[in-house]
Amino acid sequence: MKRYLVIMSHPPHGSIHVQEQLDVILTMAAFDRSVSLLFLDEGVFQLLRGQTAQQYQHKETVAIFDALALYDVDDLWVETESLMEKGLSLEQLTLPVKPIARLEINALMSGFDVILGG
Repeated sequence: MKRYLVIMSHPPHGSIHVQEQLDVILTMAAFDRSVSLLFLDEGVFQLLRGQTAQQYQHKETVAIFDALALYDVDDLWVETESLMEKGLSLEQLTLPVKPIARLEINALMSGFDVILGG
């Protein structure tokens, strides 16, 4: 079975990019694909508690993130340097993610057949 890594690097609101990525993730997971996520850069804000999309007129993504475990999307990583650069800590995040150092990301990516995102 192919392994997919989706890189989440966009802020949570302001465009439909995150919603489109989540649609792809759920579609792949619904067809029993092995899907993992890596949050980095502005994408770490997707994990922050208390997000609201009302002011941007986009769908709420919090419920979708909460449902990832139901689709067996359990391997979630966050780049530690991105968290530090944004002034965030693991305790502020809504999902149980595994921290990974920037220098270790290439090794992580080498374990996947397909890498999506940007």
